[in-house]
Amino acid sequence: MPLSSLPSLTWAQAGEWFVGTPLQIIVTIALAIVALRLLHHLIDRVVAGATTRHAERAAEPGAGRALAQAIGLANERHLQRTRTMGSLLHSVVTIAVVTVATLTVMALLEIPLGPLLASVGVGGVALGFGAQSLVKDFLSGIFMIVEDQYGVGDVIDTGEAVGTVENVSLRVTQLRDANGVTWYVRNGEIIRIGNRSQGWSTAVVDLSVPFDEDLETVKGLIRVVADELRDTTPWDEKLLESPTVGVESMTGGVVTVRVSVRTVAQEHFSVQRELRERIKSAFDREGVRSPAVLPAVPPYGGQA
Repeated sequence: MPLSSLPSLTWAQAGEWFVGTPLQIIVTIALAIVALRLLHHLIDRVVAGATTRHAERAAEPGAGRALAQAIGLANERHLQRTRTMGSLLHSVVTIAVVTVATLTVMALLEIPLGPLLASVGVGGVALGFGAQSLVKDFLSGIFMIVEDQYGVGDVIDTGEAVGTVENVSLRVTQLRDANGVTWYVRNGEIIRIGNRSQGWSTAVVDLSVPFDEDLETVKGLIRVVADELRDTTPWDEKLLESPTVGVESMTGGVVTVRVSVRTVAQEHFSVQRELRERIKSAFDREGVRSPAVLPAVPPYGGQA
């Protein structure tokens, strides 16, 4: 409608003009807002339902006290993964609805979309070549979350850094190592992941005894100490099975006896320290000697 005709514009003409393109634009925007709200509400309900069902299944009896910590980490990881996917779906739905609404409004305003879409296509190709690493990071982050490779609280080895996961996003993973250094690792640059917090860990203790020591006595003493540890609180919640004891190596005048036991994930360090302390006390009590107090072993067939 030309501006020169505005002084002679009647209410009927204004109403007829408003019923045309302006009303269609308003209806399009309103429908886009309603669709966004409905889709976001649907996504929120799906996410809430998934987290609730998982929490109910995890609360069922029968897991056992030994796996309580592992179950707690799994629940936290599942909750974080579900919320992250919900946030991702929110963003995808918003972009899709806003794009469709914008193109519809431009079509109603009789703006030629052909040259615009062609330009957008060329720009998208150029952006795709320039942002390959960013797209790679996002795709790797999506698959990492969907496959539950790791989550907040896990101790992981990314090849470049080893530490506890403090934050996970679609682009980067934030770690803190044993020295307190925070690492930001791009998801697209992670080739392999070693997760030390999923499932279980193995505590390994190597003990050196003299070559002439009675191995059956030594192994029996170690088994007694290990069984006592397994029946003592709070270690009974950390050990998942009975320890195994066997000879690992024989070098010169030293025999190395290895003790290994499966523990709750990331509890093997404390179990190893406690085993060493208890076995040392048992050796002192029973008179088991240390290889350091023996003289050097002569060559085979030679003189001392």
